[in-house]
Amino acid sequence: MTPSSIDAHVRLDTHPTHPSAVVATPTGAQAHIPHMSLEAADWHVVAKNTLVLAHIDHEEPYWAEDAARELIASGIAVEITPRLREAINEEWTWADYPMHWCTRTEIREVSAEAQKIFDDIRHGLLLIHAHAHDGHATVAVGTYLNTGKSVYLHGENSPTPSTHPPRLWSPSSGSTATPCTRAPHL
Repeated sequence: MTPSSIDAHVRLDTHPTHPSAVVATPTGAQAHIPHMSLEAADWHVVAKNTLVLAHIDHEEPYWAEDAARELIASGIAVEITPRLREAINEEWTWADYPMHWCTRTEIREVSAEAQKIFDDIRHGLLLIHAHAHDGHATVAVGTYLNTGKSVYLHGENSPTPSTHPPRLWSPSSGSTATPCTRAPHL
């Protein structure tokens, strides 16, 4: 727990049934302040004063700790339960990640882009209007409804994070864009 200058407290804990999701419970007279901050950071309201963070990459403990730092910096008391602290400190491996030459930070960048694509589809901002399998992976074409910008996706939407993550490529260049630009060590 941390000292608070705002009359609000946030308890962060692991979700009781989803193995990597995190539950935030804001309380206090000014609970609306952390509530709005968490919503702005893509936490989802599931009940009054209960928000959940669920990501396709299962990195919720990392992002929960990041949110905790932001809340603490804003003067909001944050409690991280022992179960969540254990998940935050757990050694992280993604042995079958297809871009094995990426650092953990670079993998998180790729995963954050994939999460944004997933959220844009889920929120109805990105309409996927054509997809096919190219013999190796699924490829798709989508359009952002608010801008008309077309995007081309290459990758899989799979429950297993060890498959290829979605990647954007530019329609003008046709080249794949990915944050991991270092050549793999062969």
